[in-house]
Amino acid sequence: MAYTNAQMRQHIYELQTYLYAISMIDKNIPQVIPSGVYGQDTTAAVKAFQHEYGLNATGNTDPATWNKIVHVYRNEVNSAPVPYNAFPSATAVIHKGDSGQIVYILQAMLDNIGRSFDNSPNVEVCGKYNSSTADAIKLFQKRVGLAQTGAVNSATWNMLVHCCEHINNSL
Repeated sequence: MAYTNAQMRQHIYELQTYLYAISMIDKNIPQVIPSGVYGQDTTAAVKAFQHEYGLNATGNTDPATWNKIVHVYRNEVNSAPVPYNAFPSATAVIHKGDSGQIVYILQAMLDNIGRSFDNSPNVEVCGKYNSSTADAIKLFQKRVGLAQTGAVNSATWNMLVHCCEHINNSL
């Protein structure tokens, strides 16, 4: 059976998908948006990959290049989870009225604590730092010996993280 144009585009798309993912990890690899067309951007990304990983930098995807791209991609995808630094800075303070990703994470930690300990409140994970979030933080701060401000500074954040790690490690 002959290799069709549709199959070729699918293979190029797969190559571009791997290269795109690798470019998010290795900033020396230019991003290529998967399209199924082996154009100049794909050639540049392949060439950069080859250069970065000690292959002959031709811009063509030979078997050695393909195997190395797949190897690098799979090793990264299957590696241990990468820590995510969510708290903005050592001087940041998250408080009532704030919203966004950091508040979702904060509320998820409070929810984890609430589900693990009967004497801790359940907090809605909504991304808005509301009164119930502030009240739960004050109670948590009291229990761990911190000033009961209802706001989350790095000390409160660190204690929340340690508490959640303890819960997760005891499962």
